[in-house]
Amino acid sequence: MRAMILALAMLAPAPAVQQDDRAAEADRAAMLQRLGIAATRTGADGFDPTAPNAANYDEAKAVMAGPLPPLMRLADGRIVRTASDWAIRRAEIVALFDREIYGRVPPTAPAITWRVVREERGRAGEVAVVRRWLEGVADNRGWPAASATLALRLTLPAEPSAKRVAVILSFGLPDGFRFPGPPRAPDPGPSPTEQLVRAGFGHAILVANSVQADNGGELDDGVIGISLRGNARAPDDWGVLRAWAWGASRAFDALAAMPQVDPARIGIEGLSRYGKAALVTMAYDRRFAIGFAGSSGAGGAALYRRDFGERIGNLAAGGEYHWFAGNFLRYAAPPLSEADLPIDSHMLIALAAPRALFLGAGTVDTGDGWVDPKGSFLAAAAATPAWSVQGTRGLAAAEFPPILSGVTDGWLGWRQHRGGHSNRDNWPSFIAFATARLDR
Repeated sequence: MRAMILALAMLAPAPAVQQDDRAAEADRAAMLQRLGIAATRTGADGFDPTAPNAANYDEAKAVMAGPLPPLMRLADGRIVRTASDWAIRRAEIVALFDREIYGRVPPTAPAITWRVVREERGRAGEVAVVRRWLEGVADNRGWPAASATLALRLTLPAEPSAKRVAVILSFGLPDGFRFPGPPRAPDPGPSPTEQLVRAGFGHAILVANSVQADNGGELDDGVIGISLRGNARAPDDWGVLRAWAWGASRAFDALAAMPQVDPARIGIEGLSRYGKAALVTMAYDRRFAIGFAGSSGAGGAALYRRDFGERIGNLAAGGEYHWFAGNFLRYAAPPLSEADLPIDSHMLIALAAPRALFLGAGTVDTGDGWVDPKGSFLAAAAATPAWSVQGTRGLAAAEFPPILSGVTDGWLGWRQHRGGHSNRDNWPSFIAFATARLDR
């Protein structure tokens, strides 16, 4: 078990800088004090299977903390029966996520000015491509003590096309980034960029940490720091997941302004914490036509209420609390729990409807149990009525499918692979799914 979790930790996207735990803990403690919380409950122990709070990986013990909040019922009790009803319900759900989970984007969020800093021609596998490096400078005149320069890399097929190109935007790491420790072998097979351009897509990568550092000790910098203007975060102010999603929307602005790019066919992709951010992006920015969220786990596609893998206490701890609004921490502190959340992940997934969304994960035995693959599938099944009420087909299966058996007939897709904590083995299935949906 320990080896499995260590492998997971190595594969998960990591901060590009060493996190300052002392600064993060001080910021977290200050937020708890503002909330009137003495301490949050301990999360699941993913390292010691003999610990009293050992993470559960036994499907027979995967109990629910309570029933899921109703997706298709308005706040006044009326049932959602039409697309117009759903529009009202959608706004209610967004307001709940704003206040309780991911936080609100303040009006002081900075404007971003984009420029191309480098361009070159080359090849991605057998395909001739044009690569562009862009920088998006945040206007920090309101608070010069903080700064942010968004880093965006775009690869497009070089050959002229009869129509504008669809682009998949990924959350990623800087050029030349290297994980600490011994060198890691490159992934086998063609890269996602090569696979995408071979299928006629463009591929863009937004460096998430250039928008906002993945570090609770650095919330006074980046786009959050600029917006706070020297003040502490209020309990409903945005966390880092919301900031990354906001950064993806600013990258969309830059991509959509390019004459080669089709703004109606831009998608968003991410793995692990970036998979969470991809789902948040789809929820808040309806310009994105398609999403691909892999191994997003708790705080993403996996059900909060299901006891499997990571728990809310882990999300509220010092390494992850900054992803969320301060109000989220209340549900990790007595007397509240997951059962008291006014939302669950099926509602986040539903905010993507009726657009195309592809979810995936590895298997428990290959190191992806922490993210609860089945919990993500169950959430997708529970979200499907949001597609149905708008006249499209959501998830085309009600029962958890066999491994490697993709469920891709609807506009909400799912596939579990055996490649561990990675999107690598799902890229071909996603590209086929995207081609079928975006070319209609």
